[in-house]
Amino acid sequence: MGDERVKTEAMQIIGMFQVLPRLIVFDLDYTLWPFYWSKREMPSLYPHARGVLNAFKEKGVDVAIASRSPTADIAKTFLDKLNITSMFVAKEIFSSWTHKTEHFQKIHSRTGVPYSSMLFFDDENRNIQAVSKMGVTSILVSNGVNLGALRQGLTEYSQNLNTSEKNKQRWLKKYVGNSSSSEKNEKE
Repeated sequence: MGDERVKTEAMQIIGMFQVLPRLIVFDLDYTLWPFYWSKREMPSLYPHARGVLNAFKEKGVDVAIASRSPTADIAKTFLDKLNITSMFVAKEIFSSWTHKTEHFQKIHSRTGVPYSSMLFFDDENRNIQAVSKMGVTSILVSNGVNLGALRQGLTEYSQNLNTSEKNKQRWLKKYVGNSSSSEKNEKE
């Protein structure tokens, strides 16, 4: 499936959701491209990755990178060779033992986007677990970012958003609702 067809299908998937994340964050190795850093002459993306990135760009959804690559210079060169560097509003590429929590703190500081308004794709479960605890909807990918992962990510993001909104409404009803009823009692 070519980039344009993937983009078209990704746009249809994205169009099915009323509320979108404000920021989509991608890992690089085995998420956007099918290898661990190396000195390859010409890097390549997973088959659906460019189409998904282009769809988010066209929909006005910002994208960022969180990578623990020990060779940030090579990763940045790959992004340049693939002509996708300018797509990303933040590129946090550095070696770390924090399972990407430090990457997300920097992305949050740089963009101002709350963790609950982010969607993250990564191939390592330890990163998914750590970043999920920060409030980011996080999706484990096994064969890179593709249309199935996109659909799963937006579905889980919507479910998390709905759960959060329901909890907020319950809290408001319980605490704000009770305070107004106690005020009535005081007035009587």
